[in-house]
Amino acid sequence: MIFRWQRFAKSHPYAIDVAIIVQVFAAAVLGSSFSALEPSGARNALWPGLLMAGLACVALLWHRSHPRAVVVLTAICGNTAGAIGYLLTPLLLAPVMAALYWLAVHTNRKTARVYSFAVTAMLVTTALISDPYDHPLALKTIGPAAWIVMPIAWGTAVRLRVAYLKAVQARAEHAERTREEEARHRVAEERMRIARELHDVVAHHMALANALAGTAAHLAATRPEQSTRILTDLVGTTSTALRELKATVGLLRQPDEPEAPLEPAPGLGRLSELTAAFASAGLTVTVTTEGKEQPLSPGVDLTAFRIVQEALTNVTKHAAARAARVSIAYNRDRLTITVTDDGSGDAPLAPSPSGGFGLIGMHERAQSVGGRVRAGRRPEGGFTVTTQLPIHS
Repeated sequence: MIFRWQRFAKSHPYAIDVAIIVQVFAAAVLGSSFSALEPSGARNALWPGLLMAGLACVALLWHRSHPRAVVVLTAICGNTAGAIGYLLTPLLLAPVMAALYWLAVHTNRKTARVYSFAVTAMLVTTALISDPYDHPLALKTIGPAAWIVMPIAWGTAVRLRVAYLKAVQARAEHAERTREEEARHRVAEERMRIARELHDVVAHHMALANALAGTAAHLAATRPEQSTRILTDLVGTTSTALRELKATVGLLRQPDEPEAPLEPAPGLGRLSELTAAFASAGLTVTVTTEGKEQPLSPGVDLTAFRIVQEALTNVTKHAAARAARVSIAYNRDRLTITVTDDGSGDAPLAPSPSGGFGLIGMHERAQSVGGRVRAGRRPEGGFTVTTQLPIHS
C-alpha cells in the first residue's frame, strides 16, 4: 500500500499538491475561527481571515515554479490577518509555513534562511504593533518565530536527504559505467592478446614453411634425399601450425562449446622444438642458460616463448644469417633473454615491406607482463634483441 501511494505521488505530483493545499486551507479556516474570538468571548467577523487564507492557499499552487513569490504572498496575507487583530497561531499561519517548507525544499539554504528571517521579523513586528487585545508577549514573539523556523528546518532536511539519495544513485550509476568500461577494456585487451598470438603463430610457421619449401625446391634436382627430408619436416611444421592456430582460435569459444582446446600454452620448455624447426630451415640456434632455473608464471612463460619465436622468425625472414644464439639468464626476480644473430641483412625487427611489426609486437607483449624489450645492431654485425621480464607478473 505504501509503495502504491509513493508511485502515485511520483506520477501525479500536482494532485498531491492540491490535496495538501486543501488541508492547509482547512487548517487556516480553523485557525481564523479561533483567532476571531475576543478575550471577552465576543466574536469578530470571520470573513477577513477566510479571505486571507483563501488567497494564500491559491498562491500555494505555484510553489514549484515561483517559490519565492509564493512565500512573499502568503506572508503578506498572514501579516494582514495579524494587522487586523487575528492571533498568529500555527493554524492561521499554515499557508506561510507550507510556503516556507517548499521554499527550503526547492532552493538553497541561504535563500531559505533569508526569507525565514524576513518573514519572522515582519510577523513579529506586526503582532507587537497591531494587537488590540493585548495577547501575551510570548504568543506574539516566540510563537511565530518558532512556527516559521520549523518548516524551514524540515524542508532543509528533506532537501539534503533528496540530494544525498541523488548522489548515492549517481555514484552507483558511475560505478556501473566504470564496470562496463572496465569490461570493455578487458575485452579489447583480450582481443589484442589473441591478435598477437595469431600474428606470432602465423608469421613463425609461414616463414619456416616458406624457407623449407624454398630449400627443398633448390635441392630437388641435386640432392633429392635431403629434399625429401625437408619436405617431411615441412609437413610437420604445417601440422604444428594448424594445431597452434586451433588452440589460439579456440580461446574464442564459449565455455559450453565442444572441442575446447586442452593443449597448454607454449613456454620456454618447448624451446627445443622451436630450435629444431629452425634447424630444418637452415638456421642453427644455440640456447644457453645462466643462473638457477625458476618456474615462471604462465603469462611470463608464454611471453618469453613468443618473443624468442618472433625474434628468430624475423632472423629467418629478414637477416642473412645462418646462426643465432639464445641466452636465458635467471636472476632473483628477473628473467633476461638475449637473441643475437650474425646476419648482415636488413634489421630483422624493423617493419617489413609486407606490413609486419615484429618489434612493436614484442614491446606490447613485454609491457603486458611488466617487462621491456631493447633491440639494435651489433658492432660486429647482426642484431641483438634483449628482453627483461619479471619472474612472476
